Order: sequence, then structure tokens, then C-alpha cells
Amino acid sequence: MALAGALALTAAVVPTSVAAAATGASAAQHRGKAADPQDAALDFDSAAYTTITVTVDGRPMNVRWYKEICYVADPVAAAAQQPGGPGGGGTTIPNTACGYQSMNVFVPESAFGDQRAPVYFAVNNSGWKASYVRASVTAGTSYNSSTSNVGAALKAGYVFADVANRSRGLVGADGSAPGKAPAAVVDAKAAVRYLRLNDAAMPGSAERIVINGTSGGGALVSILGASGNSAEYTPYLAAIGAAGIDAKGRSTLRDDVFAVNAYCPITDLGNADIAYEWLYNALGTRDATGSNASPEAATELAARFAAYEKSLGLRNPDGSRLTAATMLDTIEKEVVRSAETYLEADPAHTIPPLGGTFEITSGAPGGSPTTKSYVNDWIDVDDTTGTVRSVDMEKYLSFVATQATLKTTPAFDAVGVDGNTTSGTETDLFGPPTRKYMNYTEYSWNHNDVAGDGSGLDDTGLTWDQYTAEKSTAVDDQVHLLNPMDFVGTSADTAPNWYVRHGTRDRDTAFTVSVNLDRALASDRQVENLDYLLAWNQPHAGNYDVPEAMTWIADVVRAAGDPLSSSHR
Repeated sequence: MALAGALALTAAVVPTSVAAAATGASAAQHRGKAADPQDAALDFDSAAYTTITVTVDGRPMNVRWYKEICYVADPVAAAAQQPGGPGGGGTTIPNTACGYQSMNVFVPESAFGDQRAPVYFAVNNSGWKASYVRASVTAGTSYNSSTSNVGAALKAGYVFADVANRSRGLVGADGSAPGKAPAAVVDAKAAVRYLRLNDAAMPGSAERIVINGTSGGGALVSILGASGNSAEYTPYLAAIGAAGIDAKGRSTLRDDVFAVNAYCPITDLGNADIAYEWLYNALGTRDATGSNASPEAATELAARFAAYEKSLGLRNPDGSRLTAATMLDTIEKEVVRSAETYLEADPAHTIPPLGGTFEITSGAPGGSPTTKSYVNDWIDVDDTTGTVRSVDMEKYLSFVATQATLKTTPAFDAVGVDGNTTSGTETDLFGPPTRKYMNYTEYSWNHNDVAGDGSGLDDTGLTWDQYTAEKSTAVDDQVHLLNPMDFVGTSADTAPNWYVRHGTRDRDTAFTVSVNLDRALASDRQVENLDYLLAWNQPHAGNYDVPEAMTWIADVVRAAGDPLSSSHR
């Protein structure tokens, strides 16, 4: 990555001494302890807690709450009024100084003096949106450990870190947009570094950090887990006063993590549009469901997928090459595995016969749920043997697309294209803090037709290839720094343990994205435990399988041994 691009994207001025950090990770980064006096401002106060009481599975539990720990020394100030909120009218935040770079840490009584307990590190940035600090553990609340990952983590004796981070949509105190990529990743890394800096003083072990996220959060934990200790982020970390950056801009702490628990990750954004159009045009799904408003654009984008998939050089578990020609068959096999795994898990589980109906209940949390019936015309199952006889992929994809209307074309980089000036897609995650948005894919850049937005061929006079060839531009660097596919299998320290789920009814991102992530991880020698599954009959959601996920975490923690033993670091 060009250092000039990195410097252009930081909200603050980065000292020139930071340049040295972009050339490679310091050996001190792997020692697990920082000694630089600049880190003194980030010392953890072990006495600064409030004791609250919650109930887990009917039993009261005391929890120490370390409130709103600012995990960086130089946080980026936010405006008091932020977009969103009830009715879209905006939200007033009380902590403008560090509310987007803080974390709440909750320690269950069983972990009060436990230096070995895993740290369950949860991010909350759905849709890649900025996440203001929140408290998932609240006094007087009752939790069911079979349905709540919060309750399950507390019951297991894990330290629960609820982590806020900058990202798209954030309004800075100066009116800028300081959440542009890669701010979310940088903040998450800074939070990990804070935990490492204070490992000896805090309950729990920074050598057993398990990161959890859904949707944009699933993507965030995926890139965080893939890019451990990469020096490419060091200039950004230095700019916000992250722990473990010395006076010469060198890294003295690690930011790799132990395990990743990712749900429906909205990742690989630079290629997400072509993957989406390929999946929903390969068998005519857009036409079949009446959602092909831009057929020429859909065709053009879908046509790019074959070359992209070939460039990855991935293979399936049986050794066959994963290409556009084999992808649909690969997805079909994953759907079959999903259905058979579901049937095997519980004798009470059944799948309706052909001609029967799926009764699917949906609705926003706190709202009134609605139940709809969908005819099963796509999967034939033998319930007596728990096996799938056949899957009609054309009808299956149409079934997925009827759960929710397919996204626009393009699906993820749509702002600036066809007169679109709203911020409903991830386009506003990119560009400098002084701009509302900037197109980050070749197609959308070259097809931007909104005059004066500063993005695209129409305003710059440069094609995507010409623009990204300029040394002073950084949009392509931003895309790279959010993409785990660019770090898996490289010199970065990829997390050794991965649990990835993507619902079989999820139309929000192409199944190809999680399949590719799984196959890339499988080929990385650093990855020791990989549990990937298309979750049966699940939509775009997360933490719907709490008992299974928590059992997996307990198993990998047990297998790793004592985190205080140097042989297990």
C-alpha cells in the first residue's frame, strides 16, 4: 500500500516518522508487551468499575462493569448530533470525545481474578455503519444462555467487551466524515492493542480474544482476524494514539486475535457487486422475480465474475478448482450439507416435502412478527434417512429472492450511478473525510453520472484504471484494507480459529463471498480450526445458534491450552 494513500485518509496529521512503520512489522510487535512511555495514558484502572447484578438462566450474577473505556490516546471528536435514530430524525450522543472509540467491559464474578478467561469481543456495526458505544449487559436484565450470546458468554465466565468503532455515517465535530475506511478496522485493532497493553492488569487473557460480529460486523471481524499485525495499518494506528506505537512510529504490540465468530459477513466489497449480479443472473433469478430494473448493467457486472473467481486460485475440499463454472455446483453442495446437518442435529427437525410449505416468521426486534407461507418447489428430502435427494438451484435462488426484494444494480456501490445521490449503500464508506462519498469499484466509477460529486470519470476526467494509478489516490487502498481475502495466506498473522455462518435464505450478499472466504481460510496453514456452514433456513442475521457457537468456542479454547504458558501463545 502506498504511504501517500494512507496519509491522505487519516483524520489527523501523521508524523513523518510513521513512514518507517509501513515497511514491515517490528519484531517487538510479537513480544506481547509494550514498554513505551507513550502508552501510560492508556493504563487500565482496575478499581474503576460499578457492580451490577443480572440474571442468567434464573440465577443472579454479579458483574463488574468498566464503563466506556477510551481505548486510544487521541480519539477523533464526534458531533453531538448524529444521523439515524427513531424515525430518521437523528440521535444526540453524550460522549462526543470518545463515544465511537470506547468499549464497555463486563466481567462476570467467576472471572474477577481469572487471567486465563477468554475475552468475548463483540462489535456492533451492522451495514458497515459507525457503532456508538453501548452496553449489551444491563443491570436487572435476565438472559437465557441458550438464546443470548451475551448471557452465554457471561455464564461461561468470559470477559465481555462491547466495542464501539468509527465507520460510515459518522459525523465529526468539524463536520467531516472521520469514519471512512479503514477507520473501523483501525479502531478494532486499537481495541485489541489496548487489551494486550493491559493484559496483566485486566481480568481475562488477551491471548484468548474471540471476536464476534454480524453483517458489516461479520466483515469487520473477518478482516480483523485475517490481518493480524500487518504493518499496513500502522500509520492509521499512530494517528489515533493506539497502544503500542512508539515515538518513532514503530509497532511494539500485537493485534492478532485467537478466534473469529462471523455471521453473514458483508465483505470483499470491491468485488461484491459482480458476485451479486453473477449469482442472481446466472440462472435468471432477477428476471424470474421481476427485479431486473437494470438488465444491461447486471449483465455487464455479472460478466466480470469469471475472471475474478479464476484470479483467486481457490479449490474445494475435494481438490477441484473453484471457478465460475463450478460455483453453482459448489453452492448446491453447501445447501445440501446445510439441510442434512439440520436434520441430523435433532430428530424433531423436518423439512417440508415437495409441494409442502415453509412457514417463515420474520419481523424487526420489538415489532409484531409476521408469518408467510412459501411453497417448497426446490428441495426434495427423504426425512426417514435425513438425506437430500435433489436441489433445483434455479428455483432455490428464486426462493431466496422472494424473502426480500433483491438489491439494486449495483448492489453495494450504487451512489452516484443512475442519478442516485442517497447513501443507502456502502459507497459513503470510501473517499477522503471531506467528501460525502466516492465510488470504489471500476464499474460504478466509470458509470458515475452525478455531476459535482467529485467521484467518477465525469468529474475527474480519469477512468478507474487511470485514477487508481495516481500515487496520490487511495480509494483502492481503502478497499484493500477492508478485504480479508487480501490478507489470508500472506505474512499477516491470521487467527487460527474460525467459525463462519451464512444463512441459506440470506439475499443481502452473494453466497459466493462466504464460500470464497472459507476456501481461502482452508488453504492458510495458520488456520487450525475452520467451521463453515450455510445455516439452514436462516436470513441475514447472526447469533441464532448460540449453543453451537459457544460449544465451538469452548472446544478451541480447551484445545489451545493455558494462555499463560508461553508454549500456547
